[in-house]
Amino acid sequence: MPSIAAYEFSDFVETAVFLKDQPVFAVADGTVRFPAGGERVVEAHPGGLLSARYDPYGRRLLTGGEDGRVVSVDGGGAAREIASIGRKWIASVAGGPRDTVGFASGKTAYVRLGGGALKEIRHERTVEDIAFAPKGIRAATARYDGASLFFPATDAAPAALEWKGAHLGIDFSPDGRFLITVMQENALHGWRIDDGKHMKMTGYPAKVKDWSWSAKGKFLATSGAPAAILWPFSGKDGPMGKAPLELGTRGDTMVTAVACHPAEDMLAIGYGDGMILAVRFADSKEALLRRGGASPVRTMAWSGDGRLLAFGSEFGEAGVIDIAG
Repeated sequence: MPSIAAYEFSDFVETAVFLKDQPVFAVADGTVRFPAGGERVVEAHPGGLLSARYDPYGRRLLTGGEDGRVVSVDGGGAAREIASIGRKWIASVAGGPRDTVGFASGKTAYVRLGGGALKEIRHERTVEDIAFAPKGIRAATARYDGASLFFPATDAAPAALEWKGAHLGIDFSPDGRFLITVMQENALHGWRIDDGKHMKMTGYPAKVKDWSWSAKGKFLATSGAPAAILWPFSGKDGPMGKAPLELGTRGDTMVTAVACHPAEDMLAIGYGDGMILAVRFADSKEALLRRGGASPVRTMAWSGDGRLLAFGSEFGEAGVIDIAG
C-alpha cells in the first residue's frame, strides 16, 4: 500500500494542485493551504472561494471568490490580485498563454491581457466557464445553447457554436483541434474547430463533474459513471463512431474525480466512497492507492514527476499519496 500524508480542512476542497513540487489545496472557505512541513494559510477570499484552477502557463493557482476578485498564488505562497470587479461572484477562472487570465461573472466573460488591459465580452446568457486554446490568444466560453469562440486581443464578434441545452464546463483538446463542453444533462458535447462538426458523448448515469486529458492528449478521461470513461481523440474525427475505454469499474459506486498521470498512460480514479485507484490504460491493471474515506473525492492532481498524487474531498479530507512509498 502506498504511503499517505493525510490532512483535514474545515470545508469542501475545491482544487488540489502542485506548485514548485509541493501540494496546495484551495478550500471553499476562501483559503489556500500549504500543509506540508507545517501549515501555511493564504487568505485569498475572505467571503468564500467559488473557483480555482491551475494555470499551466504561469505555473500558479488562480482563484475567484464571492468578493469579485481574481487572485494568483505562487509556489512561495505569495498572493497577488489579478483583477477586481466589485461585489460580483467569480464563477470560473482560467490561465492562458502570455500571462493572459480569463474569468467569468454573470453574463460577462473577462480577459486580462498580459499587458494589463481588461477586456469584457458580454453574452446574452450566463457564462458558465472559460478556457484558452493551447496556441495563440484564443478563448472559448460555455453558455446556454452552446459555446462561443473569440480572440480577446481583437474587437471581432465571437463565433457561435450552437447545441441546445446548458453547457457548464469547457476545454480545448491539447492539440487545439477540438472544443469540448460538459452539459447539465448527463453528457459531453464537442465540436471539431476546423469545420464545426458535432461530437455527442452520452450514456452517463450521472453528471460529469471532473475530466482530465491523458499525457499525449489521446484520451479524455471523465467521471459520471461507475467506471472512468475515456473517450479517444487520436484520430481526425475524435471520438465519433468509437467506443470509449472503461477503467476501474466498481459496481454501483460512482467515479467522482479523475487525474491522468503526467507521463504514463495511467489514470488515478477517485470514487464516491473516498477510494482511489490507479489504473493502466493498456491492460486495466489496478493498484489501490486509498481504501476510502468519509466523503466523495472531489479533486486530484499529480506532481510533475508523477510520483505524488494530491487529493481533496467534499468534507475537507485531503492528502498526498506517495505511489512509490
